Amino acid sequence: MPIRTATARWSGNLTEGNGTIKTGKGGYEGNYSFKSRFEEGEGTNPEELIGAAHAGCFSMAFSKALSDEGFVPTSVETIAKVHLDKSDAGFSVTRIDLETVGNVPGVDADTFQKIAEDAKANCPISRLLSPGAEITLSATLS
Repeated sequence: MPIRTATARWSGNLTEGNGTIKTGKGGYEGNYSFKSRFEEGEGTNPEELIGAAHAGCFSMAFSKALSDEGFVPTSVETIAKVHLDKSDAGFSVTRIDLETVGNVPGVDADTFQKIAEDAKANCPISRLLSPGAEITLSATLS
């Protein structure tokens, strides 16, 4: 398997500096800053990128799991809401809420939910993040 890369460059101090984040193959490049991370400023932040990775990984894993059970999805769309909280120890990602909607012909609601939970538990990004963050799932058939 290939090794995936990304780069980040930061200039200046924490609150007034700024930076750029870029994926290895150039699929994404964006600016980030203190305001985009801890306030509502323009640009991205590490937590959004973790959310994008998790939503993408889960959507692929769920699609595969559905297909493996004979239910080829028309689409799977997932939102990942990443919670960055401050404690006495500092900032931590404490929870990620996955909200997915699947257009899956022929599957019943119970089977859909079971496959969704299995996909949540087995997607590589969930396995990476679950020891340190709670991961919740809301799965809806469209």
